[in-house]
Amino acid sequence: MRYIIIGAGAIGGTIGGRLYENGFEVVLVARGAHAAALRTGGLRFSTPEGVRALPIPTVTSPGEIELRPDDVLVLAVKTQHTEGVLAEWAPRPVATGEGGPAGGGTAAELLPVLCAQNGVENERIALRRFRHVYGVYVWMPTSHLEPGRVSASGAPLSGILRLGRYPHGSDDTARRIAADLEKSVFAAPVSEDVMRWKYGKLLGNVGNALEAVAGPVTGERRIALYQRARQEYEAVLQAAGIPYATVEEQAADRGERVELQPLGGEGRVGGSSTQSLIRGSGSIETDYLNGEVVLLGRLHGVPTPVNEALQRLADEFARTGRPPGSLSEEELAALG
Repeated sequence: MRYIIIGAGAIGGTIGGRLYENGFEVVLVARGAHAAALRTGGLRFSTPEGVRALPIPTVTSPGEIELRPDDVLVLAVKTQHTEGVLAEWAPRPVATGEGGPAGGGTAAELLPVLCAQNGVENERIALRRFRHVYGVYVWMPTSHLEPGRVSASGAPLSGILRLGRYPHGSDDTARRIAADLEKSVFAAPVSEDVMRWKYGKLLGNVGNALEAVAGPVTGERRIALYQRARQEYEAVLQAAGIPYATVEEQAADRGERVELQPLGGEGRVGGSSTQSLIRGSGSIETDYLNGEVVLLGRLHGVPTPVNEALQRLADEFARTGRPPGSLSEEELAALG
């Protein structure tokens, strides 16, 4: 199998880097300054073992690569970019064989796409175009703040990548991919109910926006807001009848397999939403994290005022370029 990593940021770069280091064929897909840095200096990959430059082939668009029947598309962009990215990749032809002509079918018809992303909307978006969609529950402490550089601070494993078919089930493709990931410093269990785990992951992700606008979730006021956001989410899940992996279940599953380790003096600056603000990307995934809570609340008649406020604030920070963590104590009190 060849792994095409669409979105070579913190998560995608770590998955691609670890697969490449362990002998698997990998192509990274990136854009702008990040793509330029990857092409000229390789992926600067920091882990507890050290820093190295990995000369992984990099493209900027699907038109730069000929797709093969053994390709696996690993989607690791933020959810707000999923639709646009998949619209580009879905119609691309897949070659009939080694050196053969294109015409075997399209990527949407033939290739598996793995949604290694936060939130629960990506798989639904992908299934509109792709026949073979797989959800991936990602637990992986990673960072991407500079072009060409990705850090993964987990040890002894870099992360947990639980995968399964969407909307449910498993198959030989999932098991083959999981076997490759298991050889590449990941735990990769195959689950018939992977979306139950992804809904559970959102229990922590509702705090991403709070961290992004108000800094680390410490102290009485921030912790209370985080707890209220989680309580709103649990209430909408109950109202919607959606099963989810509890915080306790997820912690037991991780055990001591993924522990944060220092990376040569580097400190992890925060979650994916905070990193988006630091990079000045101009967008943030909050509409599909706290916004998922808001959507479910409106569908099932459950009020979600804290998640609504966090969604609005995070979107404002991304749109205006306001520095992450700069919400004042007065603003925080008003939010509460």
